[in-house]
Amino acid sequence: MSNPLIGGQAVIEGVMMRGKNLISVAVRRPDGGISLMKEHIIPTSKKIKVLGLPFLRGTAVLADALYLGIKALSYSANEALGEEEKLNAWSMTVAFTMAIGMFILLFVFLPLSVAQITSKFYANNVIMFNLVEGLVRIAIFLGYIWIISLFPDIKRVFQYHGAEHKTIHAYENNVPLTPEEAKRYTTLHPRCGTSFLMVSMIVMIILYSFLGRPSFLIRFTSRILLIPVVVGVSYEFLRFSSDNLKNIFVKILIAPGLWLQKLTTKEPDEKQLEVAIEALKAVLDEEGVLYRV
Repeated sequence: MSNPLIGGQAVIEGVMMRGKNLISVAVRRPDGGISLMKEHIIPTSKKIKVLGLPFLRGTAVLADALYLGIKALSYSANEALGEEEKLNAWSMTVAFTMAIGMFILLFVFLPLSVAQITSKFYANNVIMFNLVEGLVRIAIFLGYIWIISLFPDIKRVFQYHGAEHKTIHAYENNVPLTPEEAKRYTTLHPRCGTSFLMVSMIVMIILYSFLGRPSFLIRFTSRILLIPVVVGVSYEFLRFSSDNLKNIFVKILIAPGLWLQKLTTKEPDEKQLEVAIEALKAVLDEEGVLYRV
């Protein structure tokens, strides 16, 4: 493809789109209008050249995505909630800190604890230990996604996630960027961050198997310290797979990530597609990329 790759993220009542040098966030306001925010960006890998190297660039990309994602969420929340319910920097900081704590508890401490408790049933076999830990982590993740998908507000976020994917598909297939055209495409996309999470959990199972049988404390600490390694390997896999989507073996390998997206994306309506298209057009216009209308 000659067109540059575009990434995105669903936010509260809206969508963030990210190009090479710009992000835009489009949000449906309470009055029915669409609010738009644009901001030029410089990726961390350009500021610190060494972070552009393979297996290091994944951590830089994730750091940028987290920073920009929080910024987009803050903007979308304030636009969607209206003037009476504005969020400030302090409340966003508290929410982010709690999210980090919840991540460590649910996806590091709890799976490790279950594996530790059950290890006596398989004679402390290292491979079985890490397989049990990994499967528990995946089960917790799937359960968590399923439970939050039952909440109406989260369902709408998942609809905007679907709108983001459909709009990017329309752009990548060079069809007019209209709700009518975009809705014909699938809500699943191979470069989605959801797929990245699934790949990361599988990489964890393999990587942790090489660490032997240290104490619980060392195991727990290593899980946190090795997150950049997991991110680096997972990112390189997704880059490789996105360049080889026609390969039958790649299709098999990325299938679990696509299946997972059936939970994290929902069919959007035309108004939600309109928001995603506005966000995408803002990036394309600013970066001088041609597209069909």
